[in-house]
Amino acid sequence: TSSMCPSLTILYSAEFWGDIAKDFFWKTKHTGQFLDYNFDVTKGEIFVKCMGGASTNICYNLLDRNVHEKKLGDKVAFYWLGNEPGDEMMVTYRELLQRVCQFANVLKSQGVKKGDCVSIYMPMVVELVIAMLACARIGAIHSIVFAGFSAESLCERILDSQCSLLITADGFYRGDKLINLKLLADEALRKCREKGFPVEKCIMLKHLSKETEETALGSQSPPAKRSCPDLQVPWNPDVDLCWHTLLLGASDECEPEWCESEDPLFILYTSGSTGKPKGVLHTVSGYMLYTATTFKLVFDYQPEDIYWCTADIGWITGHSYITYGPLANGATSVLFEGLPTYPDVSRMWEIVDKYHVTKFYTAPTAIRLLMKYGSEPVQKYKRESLKVLGTVGEPINPEAWLWYYNVVGEKRCPIVDTFWQTETGGHVLTPLPAATPMKPGSATFPFFGVVPAILNESGEELEGPSEGYLVFKQPWPGVMRTVYGNYQRFETTYFKKFPGYYVTGDGCRRDKDGYYWITGRIDDMLNVSGHLLSTAEVESALVEHESVAEAAVVGRPHPVKGESLYCFVTLSEGVMYNHTLEAQLKKQVREKIGAIATPDYIQNAPGLPKTRSGKIMRRVLRKIACNERDLGDISTLADASVVEQLFQNRCTTAV
Repeated sequence: TSSMCPSLTILYSAEFWGDIAKDFFWKTKHTGQFLDYNFDVTKGEIFVKCMGGASTNICYNLLDRNVHEKKLGDKVAFYWLGNEPGDEMMVTYRELLQRVCQFANVLKSQGVKKGDCVSIYMPMVVELVIAMLACARIGAIHSIVFAGFSAESLCERILDSQCSLLITADGFYRGDKLINLKLLADEALRKCREKGFPVEKCIMLKHLSKETEETALGSQSPPAKRSCPDLQVPWNPDVDLCWHTLLLGASDECEPEWCESEDPLFILYTSGSTGKPKGVLHTVSGYMLYTATTFKLVFDYQPEDIYWCTADIGWITGHSYITYGPLANGATSVLFEGLPTYPDVSRMWEIVDKYHVTKFYTAPTAIRLLMKYGSEPVQKYKRESLKVLGTVGEPINPEAWLWYYNVVGEKRCPIVDTFWQTETGGHVLTPLPAATPMKPGSATFPFFGVVPAILNESGEELEGPSEGYLVFKQPWPGVMRTVYGNYQRFETTYFKKFPGYYVTGDGCRRDKDGYYWITGRIDDMLNVSGHLLSTAEVESALVEHESVAEAAVVGRPHPVKGESLYCFVTLSEGVMYNHTLEAQLKKQVREKIGAIATPDYIQNAPGLPKTRSGKIMRRVLRKIACNERDLGDISTLADASVVEQLFQNRCTTAV
């Protein structure tokens, strides 16, 4: 479609999506054109409108329709697996509908109305899905904050979205580590009060300090295998309410609130280049259609599938491909609270075998982490049920792709390497399983109705094989609508640099076959002696060496070349770092990319500074490379101790 003129592609896209919309329930039908938009700041305000005039309820489409029309009430919606092996339960579509209606009634009883914002700060429990869908049922906007974030981060997001109520839990385990979530939530609420925004109500789920309370539906989740009777749970009777107590007597019937197509569904914060998070806003109808369809086609969903996405619901992947996309298709999913390495590094494959998982979706970070331990922990289990493997979150280096394909999938499972963002709502560049010839590391082709282009620095579209800025020429139903409360930032971040295009902020290469290769964030591009180098490309070359498990590359100012390459490498188990290895690595990069990409500095890094979602904090690495101790906010680091270790291991630099 990239060669089509925009009016033709919009027509083709509208026809495609119009047919898909027929599979959903609409209280009122849409009138006028399917998709209306302006991407050009020089022609007025940026906007995207999908299915004007239509009204629906996303929760009704995900649950009521599946239970009543499609007769899937007894089908398992989620197999929930706790942090501890053996801590497990299942919930059917009928049970999920009843529990969502109950909690929706609880929210209404607490004064939550259509258009109000509710903040959710919970671990990976079924009640997290219940809370978000209860919000959607009554037309409230959910703002989920990843349970690994600090009290300061939670406070910042509550203030920005002006949430009227917080939903949290007492605590949870992440591997061996106890996280006292209520303590963090209270700290966040204290900070909110200090800043003049008191949140009046906080609903707390007892997850670790469970009591065997009966509700209208009988006993809820079984007691945690690793309960924590001594967990200190602070309680403020003026603000705090118990989830379980509130449910007593709550009706399990709740009429859905019918919402306009462009009514807000949720806000999800993503980090911005300025450091202040952006509240990405998604709306009801377009997001519903897009997540449902991408899930169905990209994973080749079949009714008998058992699907497992290992992401946390606190991220967009969890919103789109644990909750909304799978439930819209009546799918059965695994919902996992634990870690891939706890209690041992075979945990994931044990779960795959136990639940006969057919479709598996994880991050390159997890793949590289497990690669370090070799193939033996994988091959302890059969994995015969697996049919499609997916990756998400960052470009996957070819070595990790090949290990995933050869070892995990035993060369029989197609890999869907999906490119998308919090802002896009769903997959935008992706292979389709068994329909697209695979190339390790390529996000391949645009999804239906998505029209990418590659621009040079002057904003000119490049044809054929080329490298530059990845942009999109027209919207798709699931694209973000604005930055919550800050339209100006929305326009500046995504549309100002190249009028007429949505700017992804990513660099991209298109090869002679038309495949797209994401080369990394534009701010992860290095300019060495006038040559643009992608950090992802250098990292990939380093990781191809058998001794290297993971690599991160940043730029460091250089008096002659402008920037020099400073590389951090994490070695495989049992490998020692020495001058011979360093020389081999430099030679490997030189051979893979060219002399211009030869690393100036390579540092042994037993650990890398990562957020709790597994993303490397390159901002911190740049500071270490320059020996600058002013690191800014590092509260989102999973393990802050690695930073001091990296400073001590620094390479001796000339300047």
